[in-house]
Amino acid sequence: MRWIYLTAAILTEVTAALSLQAAVDAPGWYALVVVGYLAAFFFLTRVLAAGMAVGVAYGIWGASGVALTAVMAAVIFGQALTGFMIIGLVVIVAGVLLVEIGSQRAHAARARQAHGAAGAGAS
Repeated sequence: MRWIYLTAAILTEVTAALSLQAAVDAPGWYALVVVGYLAAFFFLTRVLAAGMAVGVAYGIWGASGVALTAVMAAVIFGQALTGFMIIGLVVIVAGVLLVEIGSQRAHAARARQAHGAAGAGAS
């Protein structure tokens, strides 16, 4: 469930960011900006309540939001998306993947440690 919440947080945050750009020319979009950011933080709190570590959740949320917003701004608003920008986005996503892998390894090590301590106490 936490991945569904995280996906919702990312999509609502990207929607809010894109609406912010649209609101420059049409202020009516500010309503969607407010709703989008409130929804994004609501979903992000659900992710944390579901047990994902804040560093992992925020990293994935932030990096995915940056990447998706840049791509969608290029598609919707014709904003620049250069080769250097794409390389930067790839580096950001790679960094988040490394954090996620590190988090999974830390959880596994902690579980092994807890299992070992429980086994030693039972002898």
